[in-house]
Amino acid sequence: MKFTPHGKHLIAGEWVASSETFENEPVYGPAVAFSMGTVELVDRAARAAEEAFWSYGYVSREHRAGFLEAIAEEIEARGAQITEIGCQETGLPEARLNGERGRTVGQLRLFATTLREGSYLDIRHDAALPDRHPLPRPDLRLMQRPIGPVAVFGASNFPLAFSVAGGDTAAALAAGCPVVVKGHSAHPGTGEIVAEAIHAAILRTRQHPGVFSMVQGGKREVGAALVQHPDIKAVGFTGSLGGGRALFDLCAARPEPIPFFGELGSVNPMFLLPEALQARAGALGKGWAASMTGSAGQLCTNAGIAVVPEGSAGDAFVAATAEALKEIGPQVMLTAGMARAYREGQARFDGRNSVRPVYTTTSEGREARPNLYEVSAQTFVNDHILSEEVFGPLSLVVRVADGAEMTDLARRFEGQLTATVHMDEGDGALARALLPVLERKAGRVLFNGFPTGVEVVDSMVHGGPYPASTNFGATSVGTMAIRRFLRPVCYQNIPAEILPADLG
Repeated sequence: MKFTPHGKHLIAGEWVASSETFENEPVYGPAVAFSMGTVELVDRAARAAEEAFWSYGYVSREHRAGFLEAIAEEIEARGAQITEIGCQETGLPEARLNGERGRTVGQLRLFATTLREGSYLDIRHDAALPDRHPLPRPDLRLMQRPIGPVAVFGASNFPLAFSVAGGDTAAALAAGCPVVVKGHSAHPGTGEIVAEAIHAAILRTRQHPGVFSMVQGGKREVGAALVQHPDIKAVGFTGSLGGGRALFDLCAARPEPIPFFGELGSVNPMFLLPEALQARAGALGKGWAASMTGSAGQLCTNAGIAVVPEGSAGDAFVAATAEALKEIGPQVMLTAGMARAYREGQARFDGRNSVRPVYTTTSEGREARPNLYEVSAQTFVNDHILSEEVFGPLSLVVRVADGAEMTDLARRFEGQLTATVHMDEGDGALARALLPVLERKAGRVLFNGFPTGVEVVDSMVHGGPYPASTNFGATSVGTMAIRRFLRPVCYQNIPAEILPADLG
């Protein structure tokens, strides 16, 4: 059956309309009016989340695991409808959205498994030593506890995996924290049907209705009200550096500052070492072209910069990349605003005499075509604009004279989500010199691969030093993501009958 959005907010179990509306901008199909978010709705949702915390934050791990699994089942039950409206709103291909839905339900089920296993609680026990001199030691136990209601901002580029029921929401619910989502205006219909799935899971598993609310996109004051609400205790965000930094500053300026877990962007540099280039320049160029243009380059792990030694092997790599890009046609971007920002980003490169165009195109409307440029290492170091992310299929080659200049350039990068090294057996010495530098710069260091794509597993880190993210000790992907919404509590000499069940 076709899904027709009703355009309302979900506030503590009730579908609510507001007086002001906005229309989505689908790639095809009719536009639909959606209720605009308001400060009053944020207040209602946050207060309901605080009320829900007193029950949801203290239920058993099995109860929360069952809730996560029920959300996954309800999303799957709406799978075809989610894909249909998601394609209409974003222009993403059906296969991409089906895969993203699989990732979304997969991480919900992974977190359910993690809850049952229990090691995320980091339980520790130091038994009492009543006979210790000169003073006895008390009985001490430690466990991670949920922090309270969490605000989640839906991402523009992942309408499922980083949005209404995405990684931040799943991690917070796993931790025992109710969630208030601010839906992204780029795909409100997709957000609505996923919110319906969560609402159905709430009813099935008899949760407090305040455990989840969704306020559709609104003006900036709505987002500001959400992060400043006294009942909100942490924020999860994926988006632009400018928007994220503004919200981060609001969180820090509160009377009670709260953690802001923001993933803000990255150029994800690749370092191509001489032996690897000599052996497989053509294959590396073709692989990079495919990676940088996947999903029209609208991925936070898109490899936007390749650091390449001067010489014939490097020339061959650049030529192979350009040839492969010529085979890539125009792709629809997620929003008209993103397409406009992409063209503006390209104009910054075109306006610099120090930048050599390798392969350039013209993009129009909501479509984007790939572009490739080249600069010297010195030019790159002297012009900070060249190191800023252009969200879309635009990439830059930075040429270095030798391994020493490559290592020095690596030290000059800002914080990144990923850093990649392509090497062969003879590149070991240079790779060993690079690794200590790159692990200080990035949350994930790859060898002989491309960073696009993130595995949802125990060992994944999706975060990094600022400006890649606002908290270098956290990840927004993988089971460690749950720890963002927990805090350690020490229990001293508490009688066994009063201890939390997980400590008994």
